[in-house]
Amino acid sequence: MESSLSKTFSLRTVTAVGLLVALGTVASPFSIPVGVSNVYPVQHAINVLAGAILGPVPAVVAAFLTSTIRNLLGTGTLLAFPGSMFGALLAGLGYRYLKKEYFAAAGELIGTGLFGALAAFPVAKWLLGFSGLAYAFIVPFGLSSLAGSLIGLIILKLWNRAAGKKNGYDRV
Repeated sequence: MESSLSKTFSLRTVTAVGLLVALGTVASPFSIPVGVSNVYPVQHAINVLAGAILGPVPAVVAAFLTSTIRNLLGTGTLLAFPGSMFGALLAGLGYRYLKKEYFAAAGELIGTGLFGALAAFPVAKWLLGFSGLAYAFIVPFGLSSLAGSLIGLIILKLWNRAAGKKNGYDRV
């Protein structure tokens, strides 16, 4: 009998997570510095894709692994963890429960642009010595997430069009 955890992390899912992590890592030099953070729309697009195609748990795993590798390579900051993981989780939950690509994109935008930005504040304050206010993260995180969410949404819509489906993805 197959458990729900083994369904969540089938060989196809692990392979898809690995490919998304590789894409996020390779694209990580393409960030734009805005204030105390880097605007990184590629990761947000990947969160939307992973959330809709793989589900919330694999999307969070992909975000965590990408953030870890980016930090080890020096192309990311500690702010990548809260920024990406909240967005990936809400993108996956938004798509899982509401079955529309728009809700995956909205989940990414709210998860990263609001919750990730607020969660990044204590990280920036206590670990990076940031002395500003918490709302200073909402604008750059929100702009980055908005750009990436739109990119992810466009890719999902094109994917459905190419597959001849109105909405929905074959789970990897």
